[in-house]
Formats: sequence, C-alpha cells, structure tokens
Amino acid sequence: MTKPLFNEFPEVSSKQWKQKIQVDLKGADYNDTLIWNTNEGIDVKPFYHSDEFDEFNTIPKTKTTWKIGETIIVDTAVEANSKAIDSLQRGTEALTFVITQSDIDIQQLLKGIDLDAIPVHLETTFLSDKFVTSSMDTEPSRSAIEKSHLYFNTDIIHNLAKSGNWYSNLKKDHLSFEAIVKSTNQITVDATLYQNAGATIIQQLAYALAHANEYLNHFETRLDEKSKSTLTYVFKVSVGTNYFFEIAKLRALRLLWQSLASEYNINSSCKIIAQPSKRNKTIYDYNTNMLRTTTECMSAILGGADEVYNLPYDAIYHNPNEFGDRISRNQLLVLKRESYFDKVENASDGAYYIESLTEQLANKALELFKDIESNGGFLSQLKEGTIQRKIKESAAKEQEQFNDGTLVLLGTNKHPNTNDKMKDNLEIDPFLQKTKRKTLIEPIIEKRLSETTEKERLKDE
Repeated sequence: MTKPLFNEFPEVSSKQWKQKIQVDLKGADYNDTLIWNTNEGIDVKPFYHSDEFDEFNTIPKTKTTWKIGETIIVDTAVEANSKAIDSLQRGTEALTFVITQSDIDIQQLLKGIDLDAIPVHLETTFLSDKFVTSSMDTEPSRSAIEKSHLYFNTDIIHNLAKSGNWYSNLKKDHLSFEAIVKSTNQITVDATLYQNAGATIIQQLAYALAHANEYLNHFETRLDEKSKSTLTYVFKVSVGTNYFFEIAKLRALRLLWQSLASEYNINSSCKIIAQPSKRNKTIYDYNTNMLRTTTECMSAILGGADEVYNLPYDAIYHNPNEFGDRISRNQLLVLKRESYFDKVENASDGAYYIESLTEQLANKALELFKDIESNGGFLSQLKEGTIQRKIKESAAKEQEQFNDGTLVLLGTNKHPNTNDKMKDNLEIDPFLQKTKRKTLIEPIIEKRLSETTEKERLKDE
C-alpha cells in the first residue's frame, strides 16, 4: 500500500458515535443505560473520543525503571540487615526500614547495602532529630542523601491525623521536624491514611495537597531560596481497586503538585511511593487478596509511581513471614520481568478515558483544596473535625454499598465459601481496635470494609 491504512476510512465524530448508539438502544435512555456515576461525582461514559479534547494533560515524565520495594520491621539491626540483604538478592530494588527504637545501629542496619543503587527509606515510630543527625554521621549516609538514595520519612502531620496527638506538642514537633528537614533536605507527605480510612479519590488528592501545603507554608520563611529549590518531596499513597481511576489518581497528583510547586517557585518534581490499600483486603478467601494487590500494583505502575511496595496477601492476619513476603515480591517481579511493565514511559499518556479522568480528578481536587485553604487550612480543619467528618461520610457510603452488595468483595459478600475456617489461623488481630485515651483531635481511623461480616462468620465457626 502507498497510503496509511486508516486513510482508507472516513473519520467518525463522537456525535456520530453517540447517534449510532442511541439508535441501537431502541428507545432506551442513553444516560440512564450507559452512563454511571461514581462516588467522586464523575459520570463515566461508554466511550471517549479525541474530538472531546483540546489538548492532553502534560504529565511530568516518569522513569520506566520503577523500583520493587519491600518493608522491613526492625527489631534488631542484625536481623533486619540480614533480611534486607536476602530480599535484595531475590529481586527487591528499594527498602523501607520501620524503626521503633532510637538505639538501633544504623551502620549495622545498612551494612552491605549499595546506597548508590538501592533507595533506602528510614521510618521511625518516634520523633527525634538527634537520631536523624547521628544516623547521618557516616559519609555513605551523607552521600546517599545528596544523591536522593537515602530518605528519612518523617511526617508529623500524618502522626497527628492518625493518632490524634502530636509526638510532644505542636511547637516541639515543628522544631524537631524543622531540624530534620534542614539536615536531610527532604519532606515526606504520607497520604496512605486517607485512602485506608475510606476517603474518596478526590478527597485523597485534596488532603495530600493541603497536607503538603502546611509544610510549604511553614518553611517558606525558614529556608533560604537555595535550600527550598533543592528539597526532595516524597508522597506516599495507597492504591485501591478502581483500576483506571487509580491510574488517573497518581497522574493527577503529579499535576497538582506541579501546580502547587510553581506557586512557591520550588522543585516541581516529586517522588511517589505507592502501596496497595488495606481497606478491601479480607481474611476469608484470602488468596483473592493476591488478585486485588496485583491490579492495584499495576495501577500504581501505570500511574507513574517511582517505587511500588506490595502488600502480602496475609498481612492483615499473619505476622510477617518469608512465604508471604516472597509471594508479594514475586508478583512485582512478574509484572516487571515477564509482563514488561518497565519498558514504556508514561504508558497511559493519550488514553482518552484516563486523560479525561485525570483532568476531572485534578480539577475537583483543586476545588476542594482551595476550599480547605479558604477555611483556615488543613491543620485548622483537622482541629475542627471537618476532615474527619468528611472522610467518615465517604466511608459510610462505601460501607453501605458493600453491605447491600453494590460493592463486591468476592469470597466475602459474594460467593463466600462457607467451609472456609479462619479462627485458628489468626496470628494478629485483623480488626479495628479501640482504646480510650485523651487526644488533641479526633483521629482518622483506618477500617476494612469486611470487618463486621468477618466477625459474624468467626462467631459461627
């Protein structure tokens, strides 16, 4: 042929397609039959067409070399280091150490790990700028921070929102956090809480942005221009099971950050660390969790996450174990090594449906963000309980959809295996625990959708 194949066919507009569909519906209403509305208030159409777009969103380019991550709880530095070295040999490419004690030997913890090639994140359950500065005493640590390979993921607002209290108080927390940021040149926003508590995607985006804006406001006059321009910004997000929406969510987050950063004239790029949601995971028919986490990891990758940390299928009811970790790691290895999810840059660019979702989610989240800022900002609305109330309303709506079967979790509220027994298989309590204590604000509570159903089934075993 001398001419491209598609030149042989006349162009068909979106209007013509809709007219054809309307004829085929034989009198049924197009909107009622084929358009469905989501909890985000977005109307999803049966098809999307290029003539509906003046231009596509300009998403900052992301590397195809996304990293396979693994989280390790640190009981002792020697044991955690040994587990990390073994995990790296089996395909892990990024590490997060969760540290619960301030006397952990960081040099021992990082021994044998190539910090020039492996991104390492240190998360502490306590707040201590002295711990951070002492951990940076060695040249490998300082060099890794400068190369953006070693991260201290400290987020005092996340701790406040989740626990209801500051580590000490507002003033002391901010002073310690300020010292950490100045020494590490990093700011982390942990937005995983909002998704796991039941917030809509729009709320997750708006709250992450408002959360970040609290830090930007705080440091606007506390850092010089050079420091602000070189800061590394890290966003941690949870990814749910709404496949295309979650792809669009991460793309929208980059767009929103780009917009906010431009207002402060700072680094418009950010690092996104993604992990599957806990909200839709179940203890019954638990192998289905592997299917859920696989699609969630796919969304994270196609959405442009820099690092993806899978959730073991048994994480909600078993202690960390070698088998669960191996399966979750291998899921990501299959996606990367066998499915070639690392071969195309910004794979979702130009997909009309995803482009439309990205634009709508970003615009709606920006509106909510502006509303939060006009009403005192994120911390103010946390103190007033507005953020908590909005999330609880969204979570209650989603819970109702699960209860009436509109939202399906296979093996739990649809097609359950009545012979499935779990009472003797629970190593850790998979349910929300309530402890009476005094808090400064109402905490944002993470809760899985299937908890009530599972409790009833356990009673009947």
